[in-house]
Amino acid sequence: MEMTLPQARNRPFSRYGKWLGVALFCLPATVMAHPHSFIDMQTTLVANDTSLTGLKMVWTMDEITSADLLYDAQNAKPGSDIWKKLAAEVMARVLSQHYFTDFYREGKPVKYLDLPSEYQLSRKGDQAVLEFVLPLAKPQALAGKPMEFSTFDPSYFVDMTYKDKTALHLPPELEKRCTLALFTPKPDASLQNYALSLDKADAPPEDMDLGQQFAQKVTLECH
Repeated sequence: MEMTLPQARNRPFSRYGKWLGVALFCLPATVMAHPHSFIDMQTTLVANDTSLTGLKMVWTMDEITSADLLYDAQNAKPGSDIWKKLAAEVMARVLSQHYFTDFYREGKPVKYLDLPSEYQLSRKGDQAVLEFVLPLAKPQALAGKPMEFSTFDPSYFVDMTYKDKTALHLPPELEKRCTLALFTPKPDASLQNYALSLDKADAPPEDMDLGQQFAQKVTLECH
């Protein structure tokens, strides 16, 4: 891409995950409980015959979150400079939050490269769609211990969710030797009520890891 992006670092999330700025805080006050914004996710593994090299992610934002981006894009054609500029701005916010993704193997974090190998922003009706490839710093051998990753906003301002297991995709050449499992937590009623009670002026305590308690986990196992 022509746009220059700031480097991402494998470090803890910042306290606030407000990666779309004003777009996350323009909802009516009557619906300002957490979460404020919703992203439907799909992920495809990027791999060769022996190793996992990255994750290709497709994030479809809800209509209200998309509104500002689509307003700025107006009727610009796909691939135009306007879309490239908007894509770079959104991607920069994602990178500042460590791709919103944790990746572990044997209890140890797996590092990513500082920049995505590709990314783009596009329109799907009234929704904005961000696509990018999160590249691993070092390829991970497919055989061996399982790998686990999860994508979430730690403050739970943004709900980032896989609809179901069909939102996870293996390359055809890996379908016979690898399996993907999706775990969706079921927080108790008190935690759900607490999240719903928060408005736009509230932020959960940093050490509470509110978003992580709602985060889905994906496990990859190959033989």
